[in-house]
Amino acid sequence: MTSKRVLLFAAPVLAIALVVGWWAFRPELLFVDQRVSESAPISASGASTAGGTSMASPIGATKLAAGKFVGHAHETSGVATIIEVDGKRVLRLTDFMTSNGPDVHVTLIAATDAKDDATIRRVGYVSLGAMKGNIGDQNYELPADLDLSKYRAVTIWCERFSVNFGTAPLSRM
Repeated sequence: MTSKRVLLFAAPVLAIALVVGWWAFRPELLFVDQRVSESAPISASGASTAGGTSMASPIGATKLAAGKFVGHAHETSGVATIIEVDGKRVLRLTDFMTSNGPDVHVTLIAATDAKDDATIRRVGYVSLGAMKGNIGDQNYELPADLDLSKYRAVTIWCERFSVNFGTAPLSRM
């Protein structure tokens, strides 16, 4: 086979490999921050039901659980708080920061903590959806039938590579 034929064969194969590699790893996300700044949910009535909690709660919200993120595979920080507003439960991430990546989800796990990837795969999790941004305040509505006594930690989970970026163990209020 001549070098010209090898080049004609190798060039398209290499191009396909580069496209697939880019799609799988999304390397540009390592350098691009996606900032989010969602307001805290408030009650339609505007009346505060939070009572005398030590941490500030959004107007008309009852704080159910909260915890601080600890980074695992990637540096992750911030506070995860589950609040109830007008009968809906919402996970609120504040002062949140982690790495960006492909197919990263905000999840609740059926454990009190997860320091490794295997724990999450073993105990199971519920995805609240794709991470809206890797920096900033954001809200995720919880399913109405979700059992908070079972799901006791929040994890930032990369679906594509099954990697735990960081976890916030939740303490009941």
